[in-house]
Amino acid sequence: MREVYVVDSVRTPIGRYGGALSGVRPDDLAAHAIRTLLGRSPGLDPATIGDVVFGNANGAGEDNRNVARMAALLAGLPVSVPGATVNRLCGSGLEAVVQAYRAIALGDASVVVAGGVESMSRAPWVLPKPERAFPAGGAELVSTTLGWRLVNPDMPAEWTVPLGEGAELIADRHGLSREAQDAYALASHQKAARAWREGAFDAELAPLAELPRDESVRDGTSLEALARLKPAFRKGGSVTAGNSSPLSDGAAALLLADEEGLAAIGREPLARITASGVSAIEPQYFGLGPVEAIGRALAKAGRSAGELAVAELNEAFAAQVLGCLAELPGLDPAVVNPRGGAIAIGHPLGASGARITGAVAHQLAAAGSGTGLAALCIGVGQGLALVLER
Repeated sequence: MREVYVVDSVRTPIGRYGGALSGVRPDDLAAHAIRTLLGRSPGLDPATIGDVVFGNANGAGEDNRNVARMAALLAGLPVSVPGATVNRLCGSGLEAVVQAYRAIALGDASVVVAGGVESMSRAPWVLPKPERAFPAGGAELVSTTLGWRLVNPDMPAEWTVPLGEGAELIADRHGLSREAQDAYALASHQKAARAWREGAFDAELAPLAELPRDESVRDGTSLEALARLKPAFRKGGSVTAGNSSPLSDGAAALLLADEEGLAAIGREPLARITASGVSAIEPQYFGLGPVEAIGRALAKAGRSAGELAVAELNEAFAAQVLGCLAELPGLDPAVVNPRGGAIAIGHPLGASGARITGAVAHQLAAAGSGTGLAALCIGVGQGLALVLER
């Protein structure tokens, strides 16, 4: 098995739903990330890229017909460079990294571009075909932006609750108060705002004319402002828009290579990938999916949660992160999302896994050494995790 390195990683600023990036196609967002990434490694011959693997959770609109291949072509890569799109919902961007990691480790490729993209603003409505010809009645358009849709009637009802209700179930299980969730959300905004002020994101940014910084970070929010928001998913509940991640648009891309590819590129890597882990759970408790995945990945890497210098645990909901932390007592909350998370930064579904992986790699590089973790919960009850070393 070959060693696999993260050579570099970039991401776009993350746009708010209907915001600054809503006029940009997802294939163009992905192409911009790839173009920026490769422009930072002038020693790399693009023709030597073995594959381009991108995550995408929708695929029903302008990201149709293999957005990885479309983005590679739009980015100006040689037509000989292939591309594949993968879908593990919220984990799609990390799944792309894992698949690229495996391909290099097994010797199928020496250099691979991995990443993810999502434009939730531009996710289309779909119109299902009628069961019979010439229907006389009306038809219903279905939004593909987020969550369950066109559900198979054989699925048990408890599995197909809305994502926010799943977060409420976790809050119930772990006794998580509204105040605790709001406090966590406030801290996410404060950390992300501080990171922007201090230039902590500069090394990973693929700038866009439309948007200079993450659009959903609220520098001036407060516990009082968050407390005024009404429950969004359950009457009398505790999960609100303020302690949930926003619908978002964005893309991220990573350059992965083995020793031979690294020498050809001529750059010092940010980090090395050592292990991954995937798991599944009851669909309604999807938010707790990372717990087992993290344990499996750390066990493969020969590490413990207490050894982590940084952990990026994607913030779909504050209740979800707090629930995971309650079930991971060895993980120090102080090392989790030190630059803020998706509640503040945003959660473009197919891109988030790639974004947080790049965030871990850049933070390990800045520190000079250490072990890092990237992990996400995934709709329909899964978890995915990746361990990196520097």
